[in-house]
Amino acid sequence: MRCSALWPALSVIVAVALVRPVGAARPDDGPRYGRELQGFDYPWAVRHFRFRSQGMALDMAYMDVIAARPNGQTAVLLHGKNFCAATWKSTVNALSHAGYRVVAPDQIGFCKSTKPSHYQFSFQQLAANTRALLDSIGIGRAVFIGHSTGGMLAVRYALMYPESIDQLVLVDPIGLEDWKAKGVPWQSVDAWYQQELHSTAETIREYERATYYAGTWKPEYEVWVQMLAGMYRGPGREIVAWNSALLYDMIYTQPVIYELGRLTMPVLLMVGDKDTTAIGKNRAPPSIRATLGNYPVLGKAAAAQIPHAKLVEFPDLGHAPQIQAPDIFNKALLDGMRAPPGGDEGR
Repeated sequence: MRCSALWPALSVIVAVALVRPVGAARPDDGPRYGRELQGFDYPWAVRHFRFRSQGMALDMAYMDVIAARPNGQTAVLLHGKNFCAATWKSTVNALSHAGYRVVAPDQIGFCKSTKPSHYQFSFQQLAANTRALLDSIGIGRAVFIGHSTGGMLAVRYALMYPESIDQLVLVDPIGLEDWKAKGVPWQSVDAWYQQELHSTAETIREYERATYYAGTWKPEYEVWVQMLAGMYRGPGREIVAWNSALLYDMIYTQPVIYELGRLTMPVLLMVGDKDTTAIGKNRAPPSIRATLGNYPVLGKAAAAQIPHAKLVEFPDLGHAPQIQAPDIFNKALLDGMRAPPGGDEGR
């Protein structure tokens, strides 16, 4: 073949190489979603709370599910770092059938909500955003249920607005240890960003299999893998990765473990004993790594520190019991949720 015949093919290869960000992984096959998860359907209608924060116009997506036979109570669900409001599907169904109004937001920086290019992320800011959302739809008090990073947020919210909490439920919350104090090395936001650019369905799936589902896998988990991977395949992958990097920095630098003793409301702590989640564990020296993410120990220590806590353990489940074993989890959740004190005013 003559060299001139090769030139068009070589031009395409060079062009593709130039548009791919430095250090980015090659995209894998699968759906491509927008920067705010456009193209991925949620199980209930998505509403939008538009507000201003830090000089920017932001849009906080949320689901507001009204029970067919309301019991006068509200449950607010706070998702984790690699989760979205939609991943609460089974829990929303169970709570709604039990009579709860259920509000499940996507926090700023996540999923269907705005991903700003510059934002000072803090758990206090996310809590204030959530409070503003609830005020806008007339919810004054609720049971707050936080999973994973949402557990850290729920703790911060409860410390800031204790009068608005009927009960606090923490589902495999991260932040039950201070990784920095234990020796996990700091990583810059730029380094987090480069790491996140390498996210693919394969890397997400393998992490979830090992950590969320205790080494097991079911076909129904795949939709949540593709939910995340689709944003990293899509046209907004850089801003998705950048927000993820900023959020990891927030998680690492803003521990809540030292303030658990200040929680004044009833707390239901639900822990999958096979959970091993610890931020930055892969960067820690082997001797330290082996001590991190020991949830049977962390759960008991946290329950002992919280004044009004009840601990529920799932011996065979991992980081996401609400997805891994929804029937078992939902029964334990409803059994552990008690009627809030006082009347229904403001709910």
